[in-house]
Amino acid sequence: MSDHASAAASSTPTRSTNRAFSAFAVLLLIAGVAAAYAVGDWLREDALDLDRLFWVGPLLVVGFLLAEQLAINVDVRSGDAWTISFTEIPLVLGLLVAPFEVVLAAHVVAGVGTLLARRVLDRAVYNAGLMFMEIAVAFAVAKSVEDFLGGRGPMWAGAFVGTIAVPLLASLLGLTALRLLGNGMRVGPSVRLVLQTLVVALLNTSAGLVGYEIATRAPWGGLLILLVFAGITAIYLAYSALLREQRDLEALGEVSLRVARSGRHATGPRGPGSGNAVDDGRAEDDEWQSIAERIRDQLDAGRVVLRLRTDPQTPMRTLVVGEPLPPGLRREDPRLLREDALLQLPGTEVRYFRVGEGGDDVTDALGRREAQEALVVPLRAGTQLLGVVEAHDRLSRWRGFGKADIQLLRTLASHLSTAVDNRRLLARLRHDAYHDPLTGLLNRPGLREATGEPMRQADLAVVVRVDLDVLSTVSDALGQVWGNQMLVTAGRRLRDELGPEVPLARLEGGSFAALLLDRTAERIEEIAERLRNALSVPYPVERFTVEASAVVGWASTADCEVEDPDADALLQRADVAVSATNENNPLRAYAPSMGQMFLRRFQLVTQFRSAVENGQISVHYQPKVALPSRQVVGAEALVRWKHPEFGRVDPDEFVPAVEATGLVDVLTDFVMDKAMERVRLWLDRDLRMSVAVNLSVRTLADEEFPDRVGRALVRHGVPPELLTFELTESGVMADPERALPVLRRLHTMGVVLAVDDFGTGYSSLAYLRQLPVDEVKIDKSFVLGMGTDLGDMAVVRSIVELGHSLGLTVVAEGVEDDAARDQLVGMGCDVAQGYLISRPLSEDRFEAWLRARTVQVRGARDETVLTLVH
Repeated sequence: MSDHASAAASSTPTRSTNRAFSAFAVLLLIAGVAAAYAVGDWLREDALDLDRLFWVGPLLVVGFLLAEQLAINVDVRSGDAWTISFTEIPLVLGLLVAPFEVVLAAHVVAGVGTLLARRVLDRAVYNAGLMFMEIAVAFAVAKSVEDFLGGRGPMWAGAFVGTIAVPLLASLLGLTALRLLGNGMRVGPSVRLVLQTLVVALLNTSAGLVGYEIATRAPWGGLLILLVFAGITAIYLAYSALLREQRDLEALGEVSLRVARSGRHATGPRGPGSGNAVDDGRAEDDEWQSIAERIRDQLDAGRVVLRLRTDPQTPMRTLVVGEPLPPGLRREDPRLLREDALLQLPGTEVRYFRVGEGGDDVTDALGRREAQEALVVPLRAGTQLLGVVEAHDRLSRWRGFGKADIQLLRTLASHLSTAVDNRRLLARLRHDAYHDPLTGLLNRPGLREATGEPMRQADLAVVVRVDLDVLSTVSDALGQVWGNQMLVTAGRRLRDELGPEVPLARLEGGSFAALLLDRTAERIEEIAERLRNALSVPYPVERFTVEASAVVGWASTADCEVEDPDADALLQRADVAVSATNENNPLRAYAPSMGQMFLRRFQLVTQFRSAVENGQISVHYQPKVALPSRQVVGAEALVRWKHPEFGRVDPDEFVPAVEATGLVDVLTDFVMDKAMERVRLWLDRDLRMSVAVNLSVRTLADEEFPDRVGRALVRHGVPPELLTFELTESGVMADPERALPVLRRLHTMGVVLAVDDFGTGYSSLAYLRQLPVDEVKIDKSFVLGMGTDLGDMAVVRSIVELGHSLGLTVVAEGVEDDAARDQLVGMGCDVAQGYLISRPLSEDRFEAWLRARTVQVRGARDETVLTLVH
């Protein structure tokens, strides 16, 4: 059987080309049988030599079998190889010593045996026809040459030419078969192939003739031939082993490269709404299929089964190349896989199983696979099973899988396990980079990646932003865990409303965003209403039911001023739309007029640092008075911004923007330095008054902030007890684990710490004993309501009593009338602050207020104190 027939047999034809090839194979078989019959009749002798038949026939069968099995692949240059088969040697000997019928029978028996051993039965008709045609042509050509020479040339001339004609015929028929199968070669490569075949045929035929001449003419020539044959066999085995090692190394490198390439399909976010999961999954399956095919080719196995679990949360996938698995094993049934003896092997070693050599469970497992032998190796990373590789029934040798195959599969499995584990780790890192770890939805970068291509292809794109209210309150009251449960539930509700194909992301906190394509304005508003209603359904948290609400804003490419806007541009405008919502209008679409508000905020943020340097930012002071002595004990430092274009900018507008952009350290350090300068001036006048500075949530998370405070105190020469930091109750409770270390260091330094807006949260009573604070400030909403609401008065009284029981100073802000001050004095409140005493004043006006509204007296410790006059 020639290599060209094998090449034809290994192609993958379409249905139409397969029909053409089948017709060609049938015609070839008919022509081959007819040619053999005609040649046999032409060459028929009076009677066959039975003695020669019984000993020459078996020897020729063995010769043809050995010639087929001992083929050598010689690498001539990069990407080019010759396959050297020794079929011409027994053929030329058969032409010299055996009749036509014996050579034909030996060739057919050897060819059929090889086909059965290699299980190459799908092209049996073609190969059978080729066998008949080869022997018929060889004898016909040999007889014609002998008749032409008439005994004048060497006696082996006819056998030589007849043998050379066979590989040329096989090459031409093989090229024709490839053309019919759709894998035709160009003229140049075809000519090179024929020439290479001719060179190999000349070499083999000459070697066979030399051996024949030596064996028949020289004494002990047969022994000499055997010695030469033994030497050549040794060289062949050594060279074959070298080629096997080279091919094994190439296979290792190729498999590792293909596994690494398979991980590149996960370059973006994958999963519901990401848009590329199906295509990437199909491309990944193709890569794994090619890896399994490469392993099969290298092991020369009839079938390779690759079972993989690339995601720990998904069942094991099964890929098969070669002979298909029986129907009972094609289903990816976890129970079936758990009960299979070949899939429950410990360790990472390669196991070799043969029918009849293992236990009943192994025999049953091989029987279900319809296999006689199998190499099986688990793929593991530590103790985790990544998959299993199975190779069934070696094709190209009489024996089964050998030590070299086991060693190759062991090394392949080791590389494959490492590569698969690295690919899983890379996929996990990529997944985490584009997904929110809490809800499993996309994050902001993931939304950007998932929406890029769909937005470019759509006529109209809309980004919808949904903000869940009440979340921070739940986290403060019940803890972060229950707040997280609300977020997971909210994400699930949004996914159920939008469906699996819509890109959906959790941005931060309780904010979500989604991309909608080619929807009408009425449809978008309907969807926004549905999303808000879904998030407003009460949430079961622990033993409670939490009422919640949501606001929705959206922006479309039709209303965006930017040409070719991306998801970020639409998301920014959806943020503006959300900021414009209120209780009466919780759904807002972005309008270009809202862009002015966005532009103003952008200008404030970008100009803030230069505003500090240019003196646009200043510090005002609101005095604090002790009760009932009316002694001025200090002031609260409040930041103000006089913008050259916008005029006076309210702190409630620019401070959150500054905090969100990471410039809060600049603001805090500026106010702290100004406050310490003022305290230093008072100390120089023998006045001991403190200044309170407000701290941001972000500052409480800065571990270096206490060091900056210490350096500022030394630089200005201010005692730490004259500096107070006010921190909001919600700010401390947002992340108490990070805030407490910073607060403890400040408290150890001697800085006074005060909890601002006390009474508006839910968790402070539980945490107050743990916090290293010295003061509590009653929120002004309770102080303002004391005169008309008995409930507010009760809250204020309770806070005063609670603060005193814990040894804390109690400060009341928002004191605007004499009645409120007198009530606070009656409750025992320590310090008052509010418009009754003074509004916040600039530095110069505050000094003027001190001169006009206070008198200097000597304190108990002989220091100068300022007392408020009526």
